[in-house]
Formats: sequence, C-alpha cells, structure tokens
Amino acid sequence: MCEANVYVMNKNVEELLLERVDTIIPKDREIYLENIFGERKTIEARIKELHLVDHKIILERFAKE
Repeated sequence: MCEANVYVMNKNVEELLLERVDTIIPKDREIYLENIFGERKTIEARIKELHLVDHKIILERFAKE
C-alpha cells in the first residue's frame, strides 16, 4: 500500500487530519488531500515533514499575519 496518514501540527502536537491519503496536490498556500475512501479536504498549510517509510505526512499551518 502506498497511502499515508496526514497529520497537522497543533501547538507542537501532531493531530490526525486524514487517514490513508493517496492524493496530495499543493497549490499556492493550500494543500488538497484525498484518501482511498473518496474523502477530500483542503487545508491552508505547508508540508513540514514526509516520513514515507512510516506512511506519515506532517503539515504545518501558516502563521497568522
């Protein structure tokens, strides 16, 4: 399987955002996610870390301006 769980950092804690994601499309300041179940989410964030062996992607929201 090639899916990964996507987490978002919240006060230095990783919170699960979406499981078994197989599509990630970054565009400008947003990231579109879709999993194998057809669930979709768009979040204003950036990719902070990729841990492909562990099937884990960590996102970080942009600092408020």
